[in-house]
Amino acid sequence: MFEIGDKIVYPLHGAGEIEKIEEKEILGEVKEYYILKMPFGDMKVMIPTANSSEIGIRGIISKKQAYDVVDFFSPKKLDDNSNWNKRYRENMDRLKTGDIEEVADVVNCLMMREKEKGLSTGERKMLCSAKKILYSELILAAGFDADELEDTIKHKLYDDVQC
Repeated sequence: MFEIGDKIVYPLHGAGEIEKIEEKEILGEVKEYYILKMPFGDMKVMIPTANSSEIGIRGIISKKQAYDVVDFFSPKKLDDNSNWNKRYRENMDRLKTGDIEEVADVVNCLMMREKEKGLSTGERKMLCSAKKILYSELILAAGFDADELEDTIKHKLYDDVQC
C-alpha cells in the first residue's frame, strides 16, 4: 500500500503525488481512496486503494530511468500500416499497460508519424494524452521542466532525421 507523499502512476492518467488517503461513501458503499494530485493543471484523481494493484498502479521510475527514457527517443522508420484505426487500437493497448517504455514508444512513433505523414484526429488526441502520461512521470521522477522536455524530445527526433 502506498502512503501520503508517494509518487505513483495511474495507467491512462499519468503520474501524480498522493496528497491524502480518505474514505468516501459512493453509492452507499464506504471505500478508501488515494487522492492523487497531478502535475498538469489543477486535476485531482481518486483511486480506490483496495484494487490499486489490479488497475496497474505502480511507483514512479527512478531519476536514472527517467533519463534513460529520454535517451530512448530517436528517429525510426514508420511501419507501412496505413490503417489508422488499427494503429490506434494497438497504441491504446500499449498505453493501458502503464509501462513507461511502451508509453514512450507510442509517443515516439506518433510524433514521427505526425512529422512525416500527419495524424488522424483520434491519433492527434492520443498523442496529446500519451505525452501527458509520459511527461507527468518524467517530471516527477527527474524534475524536468515540461517545455524543456518537449524541446529535448523534438530535437532528438527531428534534428537527427536523415533525408
